[in-house]
Amino acid sequence: MPKPRRSRRTLTLVVLVVVSLSVISLDLNGRTHQLTSGVKSVANSIFSPLRSGVVDILSPIGNFLAGAVHYGSLQAENEKLRATVGQLRTEQAEKGYEKTQLRALTSLENLPFLGSLPAVTAQTQEVSTSNFTMTITIGKGRADGVDVGMPVVGAGGLVGQVIQSFHHTAVVQLITDGESKVAVFGNNITGTVDGQGPAHDMSADLVPPQTPLHNGEIMFSSSLNGASLPPGIPVARVNSFRTSAGASQATISVTPEADMSHLEYVNVVLWEPPA
Repeated sequence: MPKPRRSRRTLTLVVLVVVSLSVISLDLNGRTHQLTSGVKSVANSIFSPLRSGVVDILSPIGNFLAGAVHYGSLQAENEKLRATVGQLRTEQAEKGYEKTQLRALTSLENLPFLGSLPAVTAQTQEVSTSNFTMTITIGKGRADGVDVGMPVVGAGGLVGQVIQSFHHTAVVQLITDGESKVAVFGNNITGTVDGQGPAHDMSADLVPPQTPLHNGEIMFSSSLNGASLPPGIPVARVNSFRTSAGASQATISVTPEADMSHLEYVNVVLWEPPA
């Protein structure tokens, strides 16, 4: 029964390997160099294609095995790099937040419109809004000298007034609140600034018709008519105005001088109206 073709191929390969090893052994012996030189040439001619094929087959396998060996270390290195990038981003965000906080605190120092009036800086803990009302809760209270009625200011001007004071917290009614009214004066203005809720501009009321006005005119807190605020704090700026025929007062739209969208920190003015 003839041997399978596969067995013959295996036998041929074994014979060729043995011959190759024999040639290498003879080549290592200098005395037989001339004898083996011819055999080597023949062997090289036979085995060069075989060697090239084996290299072509084994090279991808070797590369794969090398990659498999190094994959774990590369993955660990990538995880370390991702962690480092994440840490750097967090530090950058924290530094940005710290810079923002520092700017907010620095802007409250030496406010020119307060003069010599004492003030305590407080951080906003909570903002409460609805369609008509707007208040903030701050982290200073009676233990810090904060009492009901005291004005609260930001970098640009008046923010609101304390309406509740507890031991370590207080509630501030903002000037944009629908119940807020502030007596004001300007170059040609005497009246009040009324809040209309957080989604609306404030209005200046009780200003007689035909009063000389101009856009951008600033209104300040007034101490007239028993006002509960110290005079001279910037309150609002004229945005637009008009007088309707037969109206008893001018229609004036104003915007707060303080930046009401950035109230992370505020100053409570430790001032009470004269008895």
